[in-house]
Amino acid sequence: MMIVVIAATNMSSENRIMNAPTINKIEFVYRAARFGLLLALGVLTLTTLFTTAAPVKTDEHSNPNAVAADTASLKPPDNGQLPVAFLISDGAVVIDFCGPWEVFQDVMIPGRQDMPFRLYTVAETKKPIRTSGGMQIVPDYTIQNAPPPKVIVIPAQSQPSPAVLEWIKKSSKTTDVTMSVCTGAFVLAKTGLLSGKSATTYHGAFGRFAIEFPDIQLKRGARFVENGNLATAGGLSSGIDLALRVVERYYGREVARKTAYNMEYQGEGWMNPDSNQAYAVMPVSTAEHPLCPVCGMDVDPKTAPTSVFKGTTYYFCSDDDKKTFDAGPEKYVSATAGKIQ
Repeated sequence: MMIVVIAATNMSSENRIMNAPTINKIEFVYRAARFGLLLALGVLTLTTLFTTAAPVKTDEHSNPNAVAADTASLKPPDNGQLPVAFLISDGAVVIDFCGPWEVFQDVMIPGRQDMPFRLYTVAETKKPIRTSGGMQIVPDYTIQNAPPPKVIVIPAQSQPSPAVLEWIKKSSKTTDVTMSVCTGAFVLAKTGLLSGKSATTYHGAFGRFAIEFPDIQLKRGARFVENGNLATAGGLSSGIDLALRVVERYYGREVARKTAYNMEYQGEGWMNPDSNQAYAVMPVSTAEHPLCPVCGMDVDPKTAPTSVFKGTTYYFCSDDDKKTFDAGPEKYVSATAGKIQ
């Protein structure tokens, strides 16, 4: 547009000059040169505008695989390994901690012989632990002598003691990532570190989590949620994705992708934190297919424990869930009605 205006204006002027009988050759050459200079300046100005214009920003929400890897990147040490502590106790769910363990142990950095992550288990005592399915593990360290971790993995497990919660709080002051998997989010939430932040957990525990921690924004449908050095994953296999995401933050997407490839893991949830949309909407309990109002799981109405509240019969997965419901039925009825978000 700028070039057209300059050229049109000066061409009209030059035409009048060339047709004037009184013009001399020197003035014509001068004016022609001036026109050429103006034309060149116009082209230069337009070119500068194009080359210096701010790049067009793409909306990362338009790309389902967009994760702000640059802004959330972590710096690995120049030398040595990154210590990763797996906090376990009785009932720890195997895939919750073994899935991330497999991820971290399989990471390979080109040109490096040793593994970049140093993995170890931590418990309140050295007493052998019975995990889900009966696996027995002797912890490597106790919370009194464990090396300071840069990453903490908290799987679903038994109720934490005050000493364990204090260890998490103290250790998290210097961690790059403190991550929970599945209902390990309850353990992390009990420390108070998630207060005022967002988090996710196992889909069957959404209602219970929302009731127990109203000051935490529950994100249903999230594969994982990150808040500074805190991160929470959904249930079970979601921990694999969050661990791959941690690898990406330290060493980049290609290293994480290669790790997943070597594991023959084809899930891509680690690149899309909102990829658990299948669990974003709460299932509806019906008379034909009742759900436990505490954990949200399917129950067999023929054998399940029951409670009657305001004329409605509720079925439970276990006697413990029935006791939990009976202690505050209004809360669970509201949660299953979708009133708690």
